[in-house]
Amino acid sequence: MSGTSSDTSSSTNSLRVYQELAQQILSGTLPPGHKLEEKVLAEQFGVSRTPVREALRELGARGLVDFTPRRGGVVATIGIPQLADMLEAECEIEGLCARLAAQRMTALDKGNLLEIHRQAMQLGNARSEATYRRLNNEFHDLICEGARNQTVASTARELRERLAAFRQSQSSTLKERMERSNEDHEAIVQAILAGQPEAAYEAMRKHNARLSSDVLRQLSRKATAAPTK
Repeated sequence: MSGTSSDTSSSTNSLRVYQELAQQILSGTLPPGHKLEEKVLAEQFGVSRTPVREALRELGARGLVDFTPRRGGVVATIGIPQLADMLEAECEIEGLCARLAAQRMTALDKGNLLEIHRQAMQLGNARSEATYRRLNNEFHDLICEGARNQTVASTARELRERLAAFRQSQSSTLKERMERSNEDHEAIVQAILAGQPEAAYEAMRKHNARLSSDVLRQLSRKATAAPTK
């Protein structure tokens, strides 16, 4: 029984370390190239090195951590060409989710989607970054679930997770992002509610393409402006 308890504790600690490190990586707190030492992390989280090793392995499987000779685990660095590929894939896959959702969402699904959209529209002057992100994630998650295809939905979610930190490179203010996002979401919602799969696909693809273009433009400017060593 003690072995079972120990295994459960290790699994719980591993999940906690994974979730906290993932959040720090995706938020940009841990920048690309940052070294992740098992001993340091074990002390930081107050756990043994085993759950840290398991957490790093899972982060590696999701593409958030790279393992290199003599350096161990480091926060993954994604170049602009690779990032462009990923953003293009996200545009197409989320567009597919929207197309399928327009065909397969139930009345309850559509009601939930409309409610989340209404909440986002009603934020008004209460411009909370955390609330905006939560509602935005819920909006996209509902559409992924509404596609009724686990492979497509999980792929879309994984891409959104990996790209979350890069979205912070957008040039617009929170107010501008909310207004444009709500306009885009309105077109997506109306197409899904009307059961128009092609219109839903185009609206979602246009939404993500706009965001992708802004992100790539900002990162390209930073790369150009960065001093050479």
